[in-house]
Amino acid sequence: MKRALISVSDKTGIVEFAKELVNLGYEIVSSSGTAKHLRENGIEVVEVSQIIGFPEILDGRVKTLHPKIHGGILAVRDNPNHMKQLQENGITPIDIVAINLYPFEKTVKKGSDLDEIIENIDIGGPAMVRASAKNYKYVAIITDPKDYNVVIQELKTKGDISLDTKKILSLKAFRHTAIYDSIISHVLNEKFGINEDFPSELTVPMRKKSPLRYGENPHQKASLYINPVEEGLSVADSEILQGKEMSYNNYLDVEASLLLVKEFENPACVIVKHNNPCGVAESDNILNAYKLALQTDPKSAFGGIVAFNRELDEETAQTLTQLFLEVVVAPSFSKEALEVLKSKKNLRVVKVKNFEKDTEGKDLKRLSGGYLIQDRDKGLYETLEVVTQRKPSEKELEDLLFALKVVKHVKSNAVVIAKDRRSVGIGVGQTSRVDSLETAVKKAKEFGLELEGSVLASEAFFPFRDSIDFASKYGIKAVIQPGGSIRDNEVIKACNEHGIAMIFTKMRHFKH
Repeated sequence: MKRALISVSDKTGIVEFAKELVNLGYEIVSSSGTAKHLRENGIEVVEVSQIIGFPEILDGRVKTLHPKIHGGILAVRDNPNHMKQLQENGITPIDIVAINLYPFEKTVKKGSDLDEIIENIDIGGPAMVRASAKNYKYVAIITDPKDYNVVIQELKTKGDISLDTKKILSLKAFRHTAIYDSIISHVLNEKFGINEDFPSELTVPMRKKSPLRYGENPHQKASLYINPVEEGLSVADSEILQGKEMSYNNYLDVEASLLLVKEFENPACVIVKHNNPCGVAESDNILNAYKLALQTDPKSAFGGIVAFNRELDEETAQTLTQLFLEVVVAPSFSKEALEVLKSKKNLRVVKVKNFEKDTEGKDLKRLSGGYLIQDRDKGLYETLEVVTQRKPSEKELEDLLFALKVVKHVKSNAVVIAKDRRSVGIGVGQTSRVDSLETAVKKAKEFGLELEGSVLASEAFFPFRDSIDFASKYGIKAVIQPGGSIRDNEVIKACNEHGIAMIFTKMRHFKH
């Protein structure tokens, strides 16, 4: 008689699976909790303690860690010496192992104390999973209830489980224990109060949420993964309320728009195109903020992503339907707004998960052969030091801080011209800073926006005075930048000559 070992925390589908195995001639071996559940459902079970001749001890901490279990799993069936040792020691081979681990992740998420969290670190389970996965040629290891039916169907139709299926199950098993341990190390780093920023060895738990149609381009495959232990702001786990399937690029743009719109306390709107803002405004309500943001660059806004930091209302939704947009993002949507947006069937409507919370974790980028990991850019300025003869007015300072919040989220080299808490011109990603400024001015003039009395923010220092000389021609009255150039004095002198106020922040915001 073949033998199947079943020990599961998640009982989904396990009774049906066990019944099918019994009908196919398998003897069922289980640990006490699973054995009790199966017996209550009319299935004959042999308990592990009967097999090993030893009771479960230490409040269930030790159940299956025994040669009669691991020998039965790890024996190579076509190795005569292995099989001889099994016979000599009264060990029966185990052919199928169905295990899912203690619910560590759920225990953490329900707010349990450290002692309960520690008790839900599975020891015997991962050992059996890894043993079974190692001996995949002879043992089928099932860690996902969705695979029960696959195994039963093969047993019924082929009389055995194919080697290809066993290989797939083995890979899933190793991934299962890997993410389990990754989550444990992540949680304990926090719970133990160690919070090591950049440990010598690092794993990042990721669980697939959904496939994507393609990546940045149609010839690139892509999927969306979530980090199951992060509980902060989540674009990846947001709720898609309507519209076409979200694309890889949509998710990137939603992320860019959200991180920027969260910078503002007052009602604000951000319009993003290709990961860069093309219009940003703050106002007394989101409708006005949207209208002002749209005026910055209505041409680029076509087919863009629009994000708000307040619930989307009906009137704003009506206005949004007048322009072709890819995605609308907000913390919440009124029922009336959702009814209005239904008229745009392909428009993706995204309700952000945990909008009120901060982002968690590090910023991670793929590099050939490895990864770059850094802290997220959560600062805005280190200081506000006026370095010119002229000081900015109170209104200019308000606009300077607005522009600084925006330029922080623009790809380098970047400048932002702002006035009345709205973007007037945005210069994106030029290899020369003065070129970025020229682009911003060109955009402002193209759409008839007033430059006189505006302010300018740069995400990094001005290497030469040329940008200041250029800005003065268009009535820009105040500048904010980190400073730190060897030509700072030259740049300050230019500001003094033109009557421009300048503030140094001593915090750079490169974005690549």
